[in-house]
Amino acid sequence: MSDKLYISTRKGLFELDRLRRGWKIAGVHFLGDPISAVLHIDGHTLAAPDLGHFGPKLWRQDKKGKWAEMTMPTFPEKPKGRKDDPHPWTLGRIWNFTPGGRKGRLYAGTMPGALFRSDDLGQTWSLNEGLWLHPDRVKWFGVAGGEMPGISTAIVDPKDAKHIVVGVSTGGVWATHDEGKTWAVINKGMINEYMPPDQQGDSITQDIHQLAHCPASSVIWCQHHSGIFRSEDFGENWVLLDKAKPSGFGFAVAAHPTDPKTAWFVPAEKDERRIPVGAKVVVSRTRDGGKSFQVLSKGLPGKNAYDLVYRHGLAVDETGERLAFGSTSGGLWISEDAGNSWQALDARLPPIAAVKFA
Repeated sequence: MSDKLYISTRKGLFELDRLRRGWKIAGVHFLGDPISAVLHIDGHTLAAPDLGHFGPKLWRQDKKGKWAEMTMPTFPEKPKGRKDDPHPWTLGRIWNFTPGGRKGRLYAGTMPGALFRSDDLGQTWSLNEGLWLHPDRVKWFGVAGGEMPGISTAIVDPKDAKHIVVGVSTGGVWATHDEGKTWAVINKGMINEYMPPDQQGDSITQDIHQLAHCPASSVIWCQHHSGIFRSEDFGENWVLLDKAKPSGFGFAVAAHPTDPKTAWFVPAEKDERRIPVGAKVVVSRTRDGGKSFQVLSKGLPGKNAYDLVYRHGLAVDETGERLAFGSTSGGLWISEDAGNSWQALDARLPPIAAVKFA
């Protein structure tokens, strides 16, 4: 099991260690600064402060614990005359990091929706031009009240590092089989309820809140704006799972590392009221591929709770037994038994954006 957790919050990066008597805060980095993404890879930790007025930043901690500021991913200058492109060609935010399937390689998904690659653990970055220059990319649209679109998830096929799948909020699911030279939108079968009827099945209008891949299979789960979907062919075709309880709406999803039929979700009431159903924080789990869902509540707030969990706020470790999730109200809960029971961290943290096991 992983004994270290990183918690990205609006007021700093919190590092937690699993001790004999439970989880404790072992360190706080960038106190006071919003952290939009974090990843521990090859003994190094990358953190992405999102400083608002001063813009996004990128720092890396080496194996000795020393932090150093890294060069930021950058876009080329926007060509004059690109009036068809409504999005800026400047970095708004690093939204997530993903290991790249080769030593030293990782990807960064950003706002506006772009994918950057580093082959030296974040020292230098290159824009994936195959995706950025795709003519349909300009059709992507913003999330969270009309802001820029963003790549919420990147998945690298563990059997083929040239095969990459990304989820875009809002822009659908895209795939490449040649390491990013060419891309195509996939996600057949998804339906977006809030679009006009004749556009609900349009691949590019699908709002992908978050994707989660079971690495032992071709199964990908999707917490979509209009519910929960599951694909058995690496995102090409999707089936809506309509048995989710107490709601299919939410943002976060975690896939079991070896069992393609097991996944976890943290449901909210609905689009128009983004709070836990009945003001009770629960986790929803399926163990049969989405045919049925269990509502897990042991150890979680059962009343007067208004915690919302963001896209990157739920994580599972490599065993599938240890999970953690954090909320916009600063609550953090950890399970050691695959979600059957939960224990709250003895702290009130700032609003949580992302949770990652080392």
